[in-house]
Amino acid sequence: MADQDNHAQDNQAGKAGFLKRLWRFVSKPSVSYSLGFLTIGGFIVGILFWGGFHWALELSNTESFCISCHEMEDNVYAEYQGTIHQNNRSGVRATCPDCHVPKEWGAKMIRKIQASKELYGHFITRSIWTEEKFKAERINLATHEWARMKKNDSQECRNCHAFDFMDFTMQENRAADNHQKALDDGMTCIDCHQGIAHDLPPDYLDAYRKLVAEMVKNGDIEPQKRDIEDAKAAMKK
Repeated sequence: MADQDNHAQDNQAGKAGFLKRLWRFVSKPSVSYSLGFLTIGGFIVGILFWGGFHWALELSNTESFCISCHEMEDNVYAEYQGTIHQNNRSGVRATCPDCHVPKEWGAKMIRKIQASKELYGHFITRSIWTEEKFKAERINLATHEWARMKKNDSQECRNCHAFDFMDFTMQENRAADNHQKALDDGMTCIDCHQGIAHDLPPDYLDAYRKLVAEMVKNGDIEPQKRDIEDAKAAMKK
């Protein structure tokens, strides 16, 4: 028994000694390695770390990653099939991250942090695990995206469709007129183009108008110069 106790004490002492040596190595200048060697080594480690981080980040920005869970593949991805963003005469596609992940570094990091809640919903609460649950939550999910795009002036849309580079003379009269009015009235893409790639929930327009009113009240956006319903009616005329 005494031998076992001594052996355990020796192991603990050995571990403590190793931790002390490790701490001294990382906390004090090395006497065995030159400053140049440590600088180059740190630079290489930094490159490897940044490369790995960037690789993981870009991996999560692919369509295949977005539809790797059945909630997305069976619902919103199925709705996306055959839309103008998925299949068109030019062959230019807008995939999930093109519309739902900002390109700017800071905004992208914020969005990735927010996505952790989506992982919690997938693995823990299973909030949209079934089609019925998804339909019940659709209006809330849509509202979150509308709010984000309204607040950033539909930045993800404008990455490809910018008013400044539109030639209205090459558009159909209806499209040209409404785009000019939208430009004059300070409207943004999402005001008229909800559901461009997904089905819209019932009473979506009332929910959108309520959202805009709340954002104006909270000071998140400027007051609307033109009523959304009037704009949509003009488009359909």
